[in-house]
Amino acid sequence: MSGKTLTRADLSEAVYQQVGLSRAESAELVERVLEMMSDSLVDGESVKLSSFGSFLVRSKNERVGRNPKTGEEVPILPRRVLVFKPSNVLKNKINKSMLSSKK
Repeated sequence: MSGKTLTRADLSEAVYQQVGLSRAESAELVERVLEMMSDSLVDGESVKLSSFGSFLVRSKNERVGRNPKTGEEVPILPRRVLVFKPSNVLKNKINKSMLSSKK
């Protein structure tokens, strides 16, 4: 694994290269898509990207946790968490790349 992180700038550059929009328009498009996804998730809606996966917001109830150092019980407040569920297409692509890199 290369350890490289895919950034907004990388996405904007890819849109610029592949679609042919200006760099400014490409950056604006990427920002707008991410903003729309974020707004939907904040509203509790799921976001599904075909052949990639789904982002879901789940609610977790209050529970009692334990501090691993002291063993002290600590209440964990209820919260909403973001969950990503990859599509089968993405899972297969990842597994195929893993098999081909072992040869």
